[in-house]
Amino acid sequence: MPLKITNRVKELRTTLGWTQEQLAQAAGVSRQSINSIERNRYVPSLELALIFSRLFACSTDQIFHLENEV
Repeated sequence: MPLKITNRVKELRTTLGWTQEQLAQAAGVSRQSINSIERNRYVPSLELALIFSRLFACSTDQIFHLENEV
């Protein structure tokens, strides 16, 4: 069964009260990249996942989930 990576980036970003642009600037990527990640259209690199972990002050496991695709 194929696996899919989903994430809580939008949820965590809005909890901080940040816009996509603010998160993009903090992470060193474009706002379009943040939008694609939040929509599960793009899986970020390990480096970017670790940057998110620092920015959100939580583990990568709390941000990203590996799920069975239905």
